[in-house]
This record gives sequence, C-alpha cells and structure tokens, in this order.
Amino acid sequence: MVDRPRRPRRLRHRLHSLRRFLPRSVRARATFAATAVVTLALGASSFALLAVLHTNLVRAARNAAIEQAGKVVESASRGHLPSVLAPRGGVSVWVLGSDGNPVAATPDLLARPYAPPPAPNVPTPNVPFKAVPGPDDDRHPPGDQLLVGVISDRRLPVISLSVTGPDGPLTVHAAVSLRDLDAAQDTTSTALAVGVPALVLLVAAVTWGVTGRALRPVEAIRAEVAEITDRDLHRRVPVPPTGDEVARLAVTVNATLDRLEDAGLRQRRFIADASHELRSPIAVLRTQLEVALAHPDPELWPELLADAVEDTVRLQDLAADLLLLARLDAADPVAVELLDLADVFTGALAARTADRIPVAARLADDAWVLGNRTWLTRLLTNLVDNAQRYAASRVEVRLAVQQGLVVLEVGDDGPGIPAADRERVFERFTRLDDARSRELGGAGLGLAIARDLAGHHGGTLAAEPARTGARLVARLPRADPPG
Repeated sequence: MVDRPRRPRRLRHRLHSLRRFLPRSVRARATFAATAVVTLALGASSFALLAVLHTNLVRAARNAAIEQAGKVVESASRGHLPSVLAPRGGVSVWVLGSDGNPVAATPDLLARPYAPPPAPNVPTPNVPFKAVPGPDDDRHPPGDQLLVGVISDRRLPVISLSVTGPDGPLTVHAAVSLRDLDAAQDTTSTALAVGVPALVLLVAAVTWGVTGRALRPVEAIRAEVAEITDRDLHRRVPVPPTGDEVARLAVTVNATLDRLEDAGLRQRRFIADASHELRSPIAVLRTQLEVALAHPDPELWPELLADAVEDTVRLQDLAADLLLLARLDAADPVAVELLDLADVFTGALAARTADRIPVAARLADDAWVLGNRTWLTRLLTNLVDNAQRYAASRVEVRLAVQQGLVVLEVGDDGPGIPAADRERVFERFTRLDDARSRELGGAGLGLAIARDLAGHHGGTLAAEPARTGARLVARLPRADPPG
C-alpha cells in the first residue's frame, strides 16, 4: 500500500529546509523582498520592452518596404521603368519581368555579385529564398499579391507586388535590411543589461540603509529593555522623535514599565504593611502566652486564653483577607450566576445577629446581576462592618435600580469621611483613625477588598457626600431577569 500521508510531511520538511536559507533579520528580509520584487518587475519590463521594440522596428521596416514597392508599382503602371531605380529610405527594390529576368533594380543590388531573387511563385532552387503569405495591408493596390519573404543570408524582409504596365507584367520586390533593427536591439539590450543590475543594487542598498535606520530605535529599545531588571524598573526606553510606529512602540513600552513599577511599589508596600499588621497580633499573642507560662495561676488563664483567642481570630481574619486580595489581584476566574441582590442581601443581613446597631434595609426588587454569590455577600458585609465601626445610632442599606445599574448604598451617622480622604480610604491598610481602628479590630482592608470586588463584577465603589456620617455607593451593571 502507498503511504499517502508522507507526501505532505516531505513537502513540509522541504519547505522547512528552504526556510533555513532565507535571511533571519527583519532588515535582511525587507531588503531581500524589495530586491526580489524590483528584479522581477524590471526583468519582466525589460523583456516586454525588447519585444515591443522588435515588433515596432519590424513593422516600421515592413511599412517602409511596402511604401517603396507601392511607389515603384505606381510608376510601372504609368510608364517604362528605368533600369536603375533611385534608392529611397534604405529600401532595396528590384523588378522582374514575366520571364523572371531583372528589369530594374536599385544601385545597391546592382553592385552585388549575385542576382536578385525571382518572384516567389517561380521555383529556383539555387537561390536561398523562402516566401510565405503575408498579412493584408491597405496600402498596396487592390488585387495585387502581397508576399513576405526573408533572404536567409542577409535577413531581408521582402515585399512582393505585381503590376501590369507598358513593360508588360512585372513583379516588384522590396526589402529592408534588419541591421538597424539588430543594432537598436543590441544597444537596448546592453543598456538594460547594465542598467537593470545597477538599479537593483541601488534599490537593495537604499532598502538596507533605510531599513537599518528605521530599525535602529528598535534595537535601542531592545537593548534597554534587556538591561531592565526588577530592581531598576525606574529606567525607561528612548523615544525617537519620529512620531511613527516605532515611537508609539517606545511610548507603549514606557507605559508598560510605568505600570510594572507601580505594581512593584504596591507589592512591596503591601508586603511591608501585611508584615506590620501580622507582627502586632503575633507579638501580643506571644506576650500573653509567655505571661501564662511565667505565672501559672489558674485564675488568670481564662482571661489570658480569651485574649489569645481574640488575637488568633484577628490573625485568621487578616490571613483570609490577604488571601482574598491575592486572588483578586491574580484575577482568577470564579463561578458566576444570575442573582437577585434583594434575596442575596436579605439573607446576608438576616444572618447578622450580633450587630451593635440594627441595620435598616430598603431593598428594591428586580435587582438582577451576573456575579458570584460569595463575593457579592462579602461586598455587602465589608460595607456594613465599616458602618458598624463608626456609626453612632443608625446604619442604613438601600438597594435600587437606576438607569440600567444596580445601586447599593450603605450609610451611617458616624463622623463621616473628609472630602480629602474619600479616595484614600480605599487604599490597602489605610486607617483615618489608626488607634481607633486597631481598637475595633480593623486592618484597613475592608473597603479595599470591597472596591476590588465591585470592580471584579464590572462595577464601581466610591465614597460620596452625605448630610451626616459616611455614604458608600456601589454601582453594578444590571442583568436581564430570567425569562
């Protein structure tokens, strides 16, 4: 059996082998492509030019022969022809009688050692002449025979016309030498043979130089990026003043380096803040355990254990927040579903039985969103926990649908958020009142996590002005209800 699948594999292998001989760099490939295209174009144009030139020269010589033969025919039809015809335009003319003998000829033929050829219809084996029927031409007399022949030793196109005059039936032959045609073709071929390679080399040199100059900034960008490490993200690539695609590439690379530098700074700051937050409860927990070991009094153990449990819970909550932030930063995909936030938030608020201040909720119906139930519940929980920390006597939750958005508002009657800090409160490990926040158990991550959760669902979270206290507003895109 014939193994047919091997043919495509062999063909691909051959193509792969040929690719190894192609230039590797962009500069070389561009030069090779431009040179190949110009070579093909000039080569085809040169052959076409030579063909058109040959056709035009042959047509011009043939027309000159026809014109001179027509003039002799016109003279023969009116009177006797002289034995020597006046030469005109380099055309050789000879006239044969009905018996095949010469009657008249131009001086250039009379000086030849051989006799002019006879009429084509008279067989003469000793004369190397071959005649074939030629195309019709409007300039010879109607009814006459137009024949085109070539004398093999001189390459003379021959025009033959017949006429009847005072000298009887005559046959007029006219021929034009192709020496001028050959000379013109030789000159043109020589010029093309010299000019085309020179032009191809010029195109290759210009393409090589222009491409190298255009790619020089790219090489500078590559060299600079190759030297940038995680310790010197402040470095930037040079931007050429050309305003072209390379300049835009440099601007984009610098913008990417800006983002990487900002991400690196945030990561280092986050690690430092997380280490600081973890160090405090760990130090307190260690102190409590050391006190318990140093004073083995059973009466003090319940209080020490209660404090240790409280610090352990704080560590547990902080670790959970850090893990959630890491997952949000990694943008890991989570399962989403079509949810009615009124039902989700009703269940979440009903589970809050240990709040310091009761939560007043007004939840609108048909607040459908496409999201993750756990994360949306965590969004509401963080906003309500923040309000519970600072509220004096009132915490309100409102859910409404406005202009294609689901709007969640959480307000309280606490001290509020100053206008200058309404954006800063969403930064990680940020506390407007550091001492009070530590006392209440906050690590400054609740609002940061809430904003990341809103952003993960395609929404926003902002602190907006309020008459009293703080007012946090989350806007999420509304989804079409089921059915």
